[in-house]
Amino acid sequence: MNPGFEKVRSYSLLDAIFNRRSRRIACGLSSINAGSLTHSPKPPYDRPLPLSELEEALLIAATGATGITLADRPFQDRNRHPILGTPNLSFQGRAAGSTDNSQPTSFLLLNDQGTYFLKQLPPSEAADPLAPEELLKRANASKVQIANHRIFADENYRRFPYYLDSNRFLSNVPGSTVLLPIVDLSRQYINALMYVLTEDYNSRPTFVDDRNFYRPAGVQKWMKDPEQIEPGEFALNSKLKLPLGKLGNMRTEYEAYFLLQNLALTLQAMGLGGWIHAAIGPPYLLGDPFASPETSGILNVRWQIPHRSFIQKFVLDLLRWATPKPAMRANPIGLLKPGVEPDKARPDDWLIQCLCPPNFSTDEAVDKVVAEKEAVYSDRKMFSRLFSGDTADRYIHEVPHYHPEVIACAKQVCKYVYETHGRFPAHADGLFVPGVWLQAHHLDLSYYDDVFAPGVGYTETQKNHLADWH
Repeated sequence: MNPGFEKVRSYSLLDAIFNRRSRRIACGLSSINAGSLTHSPKPPYDRPLPLSELEEALLIAATGATGITLADRPFQDRNRHPILGTPNLSFQGRAAGSTDNSQPTSFLLLNDQGTYFLKQLPPSEAADPLAPEELLKRANASKVQIANHRIFADENYRRFPYYLDSNRFLSNVPGSTVLLPIVDLSRQYINALMYVLTEDYNSRPTFVDDRNFYRPAGVQKWMKDPEQIEPGEFALNSKLKLPLGKLGNMRTEYEAYFLLQNLALTLQAMGLGGWIHAAIGPPYLLGDPFASPETSGILNVRWQIPHRSFIQKFVLDLLRWATPKPAMRANPIGLLKPGVEPDKARPDDWLIQCLCPPNFSTDEAVDKVVAEKEAVYSDRKMFSRLFSGDTADRYIHEVPHYHPEVIACAKQVCKYVYETHGRFPAHADGLFVPGVWLQAHHLDLSYYDDVFAPGVGYTETQKNHLADWH
């Protein structure tokens, strides 16, 4: 058994929290130029030392599935009237919290062997999910190679706007492992629209479009003054207005930040160096057809450019978005395997397929979210693992689902957005990149010994890492 791995399993969470630091200087850097503090590495830290398969597998596991989450919420108000009990998109537990358990975050992994997309796997059914052999098996099963090299690693990109300041000397370097989050906003965007529409009849807002002079977002038929709304009636409070732009990303991206923090704590427990820092800017990483056409082939991202008429471009879009150029409002709507043309893609060619036109019509997108949720909330096998006795059957039978009018209204909002702005979503993107990544590497202890006071640069965990793990 690897002694380093055994130490990780018993490492204190509080020690990880209080000893976590950004430790940026990896093995194998030629020199750290800092005036009289310039450092040249000493053996054995003078060459890149890639993470082992087990080290990477543990980091991959820290982003993955961890079992089943709980259905521990009421579905009636204090007067025993039904409220929404089915907000979740999944009951699969993950290493970090997720808005409505939508689990929208995928990761790219970059190392010396190449660039990989990490598929999200179901929870492990092994007796010990943290056994090294199980971690290695699952890591290998999750990795889909999309390039045989590190993307954005050569000297052509080691400058602004790809890297900031000193990061260009320290980030995505040989021997390091980089984990980059990419978030599919589309499912939770639709789910959150429906969730908001389940509010109490006096608190059910009218969606308005702050990019179209605050006009109702296709919901006129449901708008009523609050005094005219009858209890139990599906209507929108015309005096309670909610701008679509204020909804932003529906908090969907928060999961990515929580997972990155988990990874940072795991680095400390393992005795690795590394830090969370500015990654390649989202337009450049994804190959925005307007901002960065020179990087459009690095990742096979599908971009949807709004099809706009002359009047739409030069009058409406100029007023709404301050640009007549549709390419400036292009929407990233999916990630494909290398070389696959979007219009010829089969289902397994998609690494991420957003629920956005032209991948799906807006009606199809909403129907798909509803169908996925219905399947989740009717899964007796899964709920039988959560509940005792016959509680699972009673829960499935009693828990309230979305009212048909909620679904119809959400469809109308989505249709309005697409027809008005030529893309869906319009106030957010299909794919979102937080703009940060985490790098893990073996630490050049000679640098910290030469420059910092004893006990300041690293802990015993880093000091003993090579002996424990290698």
